Amino acid sequence: MDSINHFFLWLDQYLGSASYFPIVLIGVGLFFTFYLKFPQIRYFKHAFKITRGKYDKAGDEGDTSHFQALTTALSGTVGTGNIGGVGLAIAIGGPAALFWMWATAFAGMTTKFVEVTLSHKYRVKAEDGSIAGGPMYYMERKLGYKWLAIMFAIGIVISSFGTGNMPQINNIASGINETFHIDKWVTGLVLAVLLGMVIVGGIHRIAKVTATVVPFMAVTYIIGALAVIGANYENILPSFGMIFSNLFSGTAATGGFLGASVAFAWNKGVGRGLFSNEAGQGSAPIAHAAAKAHEPVSEGMVSILEPFIDTIIICTLTGLVILSSGVWTKKYQNTFEPADMKIFAGTLEDSNKDDVDKVFRYYNKLPSDALLYNGVISVKKGEAVNSGFTVFNSRSFAENVIFKREDKLFNGELNVKDGQITDQEVSVSGKSLLHSVRLTTKAFMEGFFGEWGQYIVTIGLLLFAFSTAIAWSYYGDRAITYLLGTGAVLPYRIVYILGFFVASFADTTLIWNIAAVSIAMSTLPNLFGIMMLHKDMKQTVSDYWKQFKLEHPDDPDADKS
Repeated sequence: MDSINHFFLWLDQYLGSASYFPIVLIGVGLFFTFYLKFPQIRYFKHAFKITRGKYDKAGDEGDTSHFQALTTALSGTVGTGNIGGVGLAIAIGGPAALFWMWATAFAGMTTKFVEVTLSHKYRVKAEDGSIAGGPMYYMERKLGYKWLAIMFAIGIVISSFGTGNMPQINNIASGINETFHIDKWVTGLVLAVLLGMVIVGGIHRIAKVTATVVPFMAVTYIIGALAVIGANYENILPSFGMIFSNLFSGTAATGGFLGASVAFAWNKGVGRGLFSNEAGQGSAPIAHAAAKAHEPVSEGMVSILEPFIDTIIICTLTGLVILSSGVWTKKYQNTFEPADMKIFAGTLEDSNKDDVDKVFRYYNKLPSDALLYNGVISVKKGEAVNSGFTVFNSRSFAENVIFKREDKLFNGELNVKDGQITDQEVSVSGKSLLHSVRLTTKAFMEGFFGEWGQYIVTIGLLLFAFSTAIAWSYYGDRAITYLLGTGAVLPYRIVYILGFFVASFADTTLIWNIAAVSIAMSTLPNLFGIMMLHKDMKQTVSDYWKQFKLEHPDDPDADKS
């Protein structure tokens, strides 16, 4: 298992975590923003009218309505990234990471507009009569790059597991286990059965389910978040102050938080922004390609709303809940995940500025004198009795560290290699910072809701993540249809459901490493493809407005071209 983890970590450093990736991602979005004259602003109001069906025509070809396509795509994006992803970005990159999530969303609104329009334009009718679309079709039909289309489709199939399937159920099962103490495999089994019942009906059943679930879950979560923020109203303006004041200086150490560099805030904010709204990944165009429309641009405009709803509204509310409650700088009792824990050589103290700076530089990938511990920890009744090392968890000095095996206090010696305990049966707990879902959960428990706040997060996570898994099953089966034909869809769905069940209790580290790599595998080919078609896109938009003026000469939107 360790060798597999190391392979994905090695691959990720050249893909999603590489320094060029966020630059390319935002760069493409900004290029189209200027090239198309800020469509995310000029067409925003028009997009709502299209979504409501104002300009629909009888006989428009497709499998879903504009609204159903939007909710299906939103169900694929509104997921763990909105709850856990924001918590991870702030825990690692500090408050400024939220700004870079906004920047990714703003640029991503245009990227979505472009990729959805082109995918809808070059969609086809599959052998079974259903609509099949997505970036792989414009890559082959317009660009003539069959090899790029295959690469992208393979990336989407992998992403369907690494983005839409495994991380979602893993977070659901963990959240339900912590809140309701239900075994992870039980949650996985029940939801896998429900997942199978939905996705076997194809896009029609998926669209009906998501059109019902997405609005309900979004409104419920938003109301809950506003209640928590309102209870901490005096911290709202200071929270925004932290976001902008740290933007170009990095976040200094505060409380248990070690601090974050500008580069780290940028990288994690952009990365979490993409994981949340998926702009540029090429997944949402697959859902939008099925929408009923007599031309492609209108559906592209509908997709402009996705990053706005997903990131600028929902992720911002999650971020404000975390920042206004102050939980991101406080240590709480928790069980340490091996991937979050590091054991450093030497006795380091958080009251020593040099020690803090040394570890800060290590975690922010700057030149550092910090060394990982190699040696033995002698333990008696669960507590270490020797010195010469310091335990860190979630990038913070750990306190009151206890070692257990099979829920009993450990006695004996533990070998440590490169900062990690080699005995995987030993659990470690203590006080440290939190991140991801656990951080967001703790924030919801501060103030207005108290202990009841955890139920809002757990239920929200259940609905968000489960709907994401539903949407991504459709993305995967369209990619499989492209690669192997409609006959491969049923086997794919069976494997998808089995993977969903297994991931409920599998190694979380491996799952998140696969997720990090899979995003880049589909995003990079898609960004290359839409850049190659920038002239095609501009002409398509121009043609749309010419036709719109002819059909709706008195409409106030007719002058938006």
